[in-house]
Formats: sequence, structure tokens, C-alpha cells
Amino acid sequence: MRTVPVYVILWAVGVFMVTPLLYALVSGFKSTDQLSGNTFGLPDPWVTSNYTSLLGSGAFWRSIGSSTVIALATAVLTVGAAALAAYALARFAFRGRELLFTVFTMGLMFPFAVAILPLFILLRTFGLLDNPWGVILPQAAFGLPMTIVILRGFFREIPGELEEAATLDGCSTFGFFWRILLPLARPALGTVSVLAIVGSWNNFLLPLLVFSEPTWWTIPVGIQQFQGQYASDVARIFAYLVLAMAPALAFYAVAERQLIGGITLGATKG
Repeated sequence: MRTVPVYVILWAVGVFMVTPLLYALVSGFKSTDQLSGNTFGLPDPWVTSNYTSLLGSGAFWRSIGSSTVIALATAVLTVGAAALAAYALARFAFRGRELLFTVFTMGLMFPFAVAILPLFILLRTFGLLDNPWGVILPQAAFGLPMTIVILRGFFREIPGELEEAATLDGCSTFGFFWRILLPLARPALGTVSVLAIVGSWNNFLLPLLVFSEPTWWTIPVGIQQFQGQYASDVARIFAYLVLAMAPALAFYAVAERQLIGGITLGATKG
């Protein structure tokens, strides 16, 4: 009986979160006139052209492709660099190790908005404007602190005896990292990969700053541009929002267990 209020709260929170999504989904099947006269009712008739026109649009799929490429590249670069750094900070004893780790953790308190102006100047200097690397590299850099903190805590929990046994068997330092440590750290790697992909997918300010041409517009930028172009066609904007959210929701549905499992395992080890 004590768990009943908890379930009630969970159901209430779930309904509160799902209702706007359902409203946007249904509104996408309406015309703008129907939205004005029948705001909360079902469409009559159902206007499927809002969705089909977008699904047949090359600009929409180009934005999906851009977001996917940038998110995957960001995740690979972030997790790869952070894994090497976390391995050194967790398994090697050298002077200044804790100071260096503190510098990385201080990056968690550095807001991205503060770096906008110097970052723009730096990207312009290196010719990375209107270039996907102008988004990938800064995203990876800002994602390193959190990723290193998570992976270092996990790497430190690997028993030292396991590394000693691998060394006696002729395994090199990098061999231990690649063949033993990374497979054991698969839950943590999965968690930080999901976080990197989601963070990149939702990033709006940096792609807006870097891309002036529509070739590499990501989904958030595409939504902003689409809303400005079809400001009077609210129903079509709802349809675009639903289609833009669909890949992220599908990815989260697949990666949810990996994300929660990795966080829970990290909390248990901590």
C-alpha cells in the first residue's frame, strides 16, 4: 500500500510529459484553420499532407543526416579522447595528476555561452565556419570533462591484480587498455556515448553560430529556420516538430537500458 502514492506520482508525471507530445502529433494532422476553431479536438478531416510533404522534403532529411553525422563523430571523438585521458589519470601515478584532474573537473563549471565570442573568432581563424568540424571539435572539447569524470571513476575500480596478471602474461600497457579495460568498461562507455550523442543532437547555439549555409543545418537549426519560413502555418510547424523528435525518441527508447544501467552501475561502484 505504501507504493501506491509513488505510482500515482509516476503516472501523473508521465501524463504531464506525454500530453504535449500527443497534442503536437494530433495538431500536425490539422490545418491551421482547424487549430484556430478546434484547438483540442480531433482533426476533421485528417490532413496527412503536413507530414508527407516533410517526409518528401530533401531539406528535412539533410538536417537529419547532418545531425546524425555530427552526433556520431562527436561521440567517437569525445569518448575516444576521454577514455585515454581517464586511463592515464586513473591507472598511472605521476606528479600533478590530481591537479590535472581538477583542471578537467573545473570545465564542468564553465558555461558554453561564455566562450561564444572567442570560439567564433578561433573557428574563423582556422577556417572552420560552415564546416562540420567547427561543431564537432568544440562539442567534443566541452564534453570531455564530464566524460573523463565518469570514466576515471570506473577505471579506478578495476582491480590492480588484473593489470599485474596481464603484464606478467606479456600484455603491454596499451594492450591492457584496449583488450581488457575497455571491454570491462562497456557499460560506462555506453553511458557516456549516449550522453554525447544526445548532447550533440540537442545543441542549437553552436550549429547556429557555425553554419550560415543550409547544407549542414542540424535539426534544431532546421526547426528554427522552418518556423521562421512557415510562421503562419502552425499545423505544419507541429508536424515538423514531431518528425524532428521522432529519431531522438527512437534512439532513447533503444539506449534507455544502457544509459540507466551504466549510471546505476557507476553509482553502485561509487
